[in-house]
Amino acid sequence: MNIFEAVLLGAVEGFTEFLPISSTGHLTILEKLLGYQIDAQDITAFTAIIQSGAVIATVIFLRHDLIRIITAWFRGVFDRDQRENADYRFGWAVILGSIPIGIVGLLFQDTIETTLRSLWFVAGALILYSGVMWFADHAATQVRHQEDVTWKDTLIIGTVQCLALIPGVSRSGATMTAGLLRDLDRVTVTKLSFFLSIPALLGATVLQTATEYDNISAANGGVGWLPTIVATVVSFVVGWFAVSWLLKFIARHSYSIFIGYRLVLGAVLMILLATNVIEPK
Repeated sequence: MNIFEAVLLGAVEGFTEFLPISSTGHLTILEKLLGYQIDAQDITAFTAIIQSGAVIATVIFLRHDLIRIITAWFRGVFDRDQRENADYRFGWAVILGSIPIGIVGLLFQDTIETTLRSLWFVAGALILYSGVMWFADHAATQVRHQEDVTWKDTLIIGTVQCLALIPGVSRSGATMTAGLLRDLDRVTVTKLSFFLSIPALLGATVLQTATEYDNISAANGGVGWLPTIVATVVSFVVGWFAVSWLLKFIARHSYSIFIGYRLVLGAVLMILLATNVIEPK
């Protein structure tokens, strides 16, 4: 992989990670167009690792919220009187909501990295899950806010987040949809999606770095560590601006623009696959 391709892939990852349009789906499509074998071990590892750039950008962007929540959680753990604090309960909620995707991701890692990397799955998921997003966007009452989030909410949202292991569904799309169907407002579900992404994506990065270290090395025919690092840095920079923009956009708009985009992209991808312009893997 050359540096230009690394910058391009990093920018796409950073921009799409928190939008409900599937960053993995976009990376898979772009990697295929660039001529890579999308289910190769080094490519799947590269895709997982560069997500950490956008996640770290989110951690820094939301640092004040994270510090407040983590502080409240630790206080509540050691002081019973602090357990009525909404941030303490929210901290537990995020922890519980992060467990399902970790279990499912480990159990089905091989399937996720091989079978589900087919562009047919990406196209189908982009189109089908758009219908779920449309329903949630129109059915949600949005009467509940961040202080109303419970462990039950995040456990349900975290379980639905497992659908994001299918490229094309979108992790943020899955969590935001589930949150809306729990009647949480859009800004709250967007922030909650950010918080749930931190353990999920950083965990995936650590796992892939540890297990695929040799495979990703250029000396072993992999994409190389320099392009991987460059793509991660670009993902961080672009992800910072994407998070800032999304929070402002969602405060005033519905998900309609994202749903329309998903439908068009999915339809175009299916046409390209059906006409053999591109191969599914």
